[in-house]
Amino acid sequence: MAKGMKNPTKVVTGRHTVFSYLNVNEPKTPMGGGTPKYSVSLIIPKSDTVTIAKIRAAIQAAYDEGQSKLKGNSKYIPALEDLKTPLRDGDKERKGDEAYKNAYFVNANSTTKPGVVDADCQPILDTSELYSGIIGRASVNFYAFNSNGNKGIACGLNNLQKLSDGTPLGGHSRAEDDFADLDDEDDEDFLS
Repeated sequence: MAKGMKNPTKVVTGRHTVFSYLNVNEPKTPMGGGTPKYSVSLIIPKSDTVTIAKIRAAIQAAYDEGQSKLKGNSKYIPALEDLKTPLRDGDKERKGDEAYKNAYFVNANSTTKPGVVDADCQPILDTSELYSGIIGRASVNFYAFNSNGNKGIACGLNNLQKLSDGTPLGGHSRAEDDFADLDDEDDEDFLS
């Protein structure tokens, strides 16, 4: 695509996106088998109306571009509202999960390793810097699929930019946080 031309199916999220279920160091085989993939669940605050609007427009563009694929051997093209789409409401689909409260989420994946950079656009080489809960931006693209009778719009993962640390998700704490405020006097010899 020539420089200056915008890809209508590509979105770069706002700077307050939380990365959950972050799997960008090694590809994982999906449950039930298949091709190993890199993946992330992007939690987007509902207050980020600009990103939500961009995602909705990109889903529409992917639907428009993918109509022949969506039609397949059928006589008609299913309506967009009848298809599975990747933008989901955290308040409805993840009730009780505080990380998804007042947010939408999009699950994105790729068979190729995404680029991951820091706030200065320098590659992040230390994999311990990448965990579920970090905050940043994501570059994703939307596309139509029609596979084994399943039709819809999916989200491909391009690249990630870590802008700041966040609260680790999934109950796993970071070693730096567990031991930061301790000193040797905190240890009691419980055997004596």
